[in-house]
Amino acid sequence: MYREASMSHHHHEIRTGCAVLPRTITGLWAAFIINIILSVAEISFGILSNSIALVGDALHNTADAFSILIALIAWHIGRKGADKKYSYGFKRAETIGSLINLILLFVSGTYLMFEGVLKIISPEKIDGETILYVSVLALITDTATAKLSHHDAEHNSNMKMLFIHNLADALGSVGVIISGLCVLYLNWNFMDGLIAVLIACYMLVQSVLSFGSIADILMNAAPAGINSDHIVKRIMTVNGISDIHDLHIWQVDENRVRFECHIVTKDFSLPQKIRSLLTEEFNIRDCVIQTEERSCLLK
Repeated sequence: MYREASMSHHHHEIRTGCAVLPRTITGLWAAFIINIILSVAEISFGILSNSIALVGDALHNTADAFSILIALIAWHIGRKGADKKYSYGFKRAETIGSLINLILLFVSGTYLMFEGVLKIISPEKIDGETILYVSVLALITDTATAKLSHHDAEHNSNMKMLFIHNLADALGSVGVIISGLCVLYLNWNFMDGLIAVLIACYMLVQSVLSFGSIADILMNAAPAGINSDHIVKRIMTVNGISDIHDLHIWQVDENRVRFECHIVTKDFSLPQKIRSLLTEEFNIRDCVIQTEERSCLLK
């Protein structure tokens, strides 16, 4: 019985296809600080002006600020190599952080939905001028933060997520501006609650839709788009293999797929052929293939 493992340089990859530029990292640290300051200002002025929409925009900004922080921490942790205890490396810390962010986003969205509905049912007098000034400042900040991550969004999933979140924040700020204008010139106080509900809906939908992909990684599920039955059939077409069992395909982290299986064969050179097949046809590079002359107990 022999245990073969792929020794190519791909075996040690733990990050996305391209590195994030240092200027982006520096800019995102600045963006995190600015977004926290903005969130505190929005919450303060939201309470003073009696605007739940402004508080809701602040909650979303706060969630995204911590998304930036977690992405930055994960980037620094992910640069560490694997050790004896964490043999797969530290990249999955990013997935755990994303789960924490989703929980916070869902809780914030639920609270905002409740408060927004109350504001629609019982509208209160709102300071439209304050809402307008603060939301314009928020729009400028969100747009600037989105631009920081834009040039790395095409080749890095973290930056893409941050770009989408901050772009959505900018749209939320536009909604609050519309609410402020409606209150200021039309005296439509109910618009504040309506905008808050719309922001809450986005937060809840975003958290629910994103949960599945994060749960799949934490539960070691096979990546989307990979059919294990098809892979088994393809491997069995290789001459010299009488059986394949104990097959596992899972995501170590967002960008790294690992494959393991046992094959029954008398030709111990086959693992290299199978690795080449997996790389060329399924883009799976990280694999361990165990050869056996007869099926083991795991069969």
